[in-house]
Amino acid sequence: MSHYVYVLECADGTYYTGYTTDVSRRVAEHDAGEGAKYTRGRTPVELVYSESFDSQSAAMSREYEIKQLTREEKERLVP
Repeated sequence: MSHYVYVLECADGTYYTGYTTDVSRRVAEHDAGEGAKYTRGRTPVELVYSESFDSQSAAMSREYEIKQLTREEKERLVP
């Protein structure tokens, strides 16, 4: 099973970073208002970045790293 870290751009231009095992399902949940509390009032969301990992711990470590980045650093991460 693959583990993913993903970055969404919300309708208000902010970024949300999360972890999942199914990116498309998770993005759909966020869009439907069933995702994280942060994204509920900021739909629609757009997937702008994702990374795949073999282990949950590696993915969650990377999620933490991305969350520590400044907005400017996140913008450089997003293609």
